Amino acid sequence: MTDQATRSETHPDRSEEEIPGKPTAASRTTLSHIMTGSDTNLLGTVHGGVIMKLVDDAAGAVAGRHSGGPAVTASMDEMVFLEPVRVGDLVHVRAQVNWTGRSSMEVGVRVMAERWNESTPAQQVGSAYLVFAAVDADGKPRRVPPVVPETERDKRRYQEAQIRRTHRLARRRAIKELREKRAADGIDD
Repeated sequence: MTDQATRSETHPDRSEEEIPGKPTAASRTTLSHIMTGSDTNLLGTVHGGVIMKLVDDAAGAVAGRHSGGPAVTASMDEMVFLEPVRVGDLVHVRAQVNWTGRSSMEVGVRVMAERWNESTPAQQVGSAYLVFAAVDADGKPRRVPPVVPETERDKRRYQEAQIRRTHRLARRRAIKELREKRAADGIDD
C-alpha cells in the first residue's frame, strides 16, 4: 500500500493535493517549570489552574510547531490530576500531536513532577487532551499536515484520539439535538 493510499484512508476528507505529513517526533516537546510560592492554592499545593496553563502552553507550542503557524485552543478534555504538585517541584509538561484532521489537531499532554533537590525519578501527576485549530492571519481555519505515527505507542495514541474525536462529535450532536427538541417543544432554557 502506498503512503498516499494510507493517508487517504486515514484522512478520507483530504484531497489528492496532500500536504506532506510530519512524524510525531517533529513537534514533540517538553516544557519544564519550577513551582514557587506564587503558584499555590489555599491548601498550599500548586493551583490546578497553574498546571492547566502550563499544559495549554506546551500543547500550543506543539500545535503551532506541527501546523507551521498559529493554532488556537478549541477544547480541552479529560484533564486529570493524579497527584498534588508542591512548591519546589520541577514540573515537566510533555506534549505531542496524537491525531490530525483537516485543520484540527489533538495534542496529548503528560505532566510529570520531581523534587528539585532530590534524585528520585519524576512521577506522573496529570494528563490532558486538547484540540487545537490551525488558523491563518485572519483567524480562519487552515489545513494542517497529517501526523505520521512512528512507533507502536504513537499508533495506539492515534487510534485512541480517533475514538475521542468520535465521542466529542457525538456528544456535540446529541446536545444540539436535545436543545432543538426542547426549543421545538417550547421549553425555554
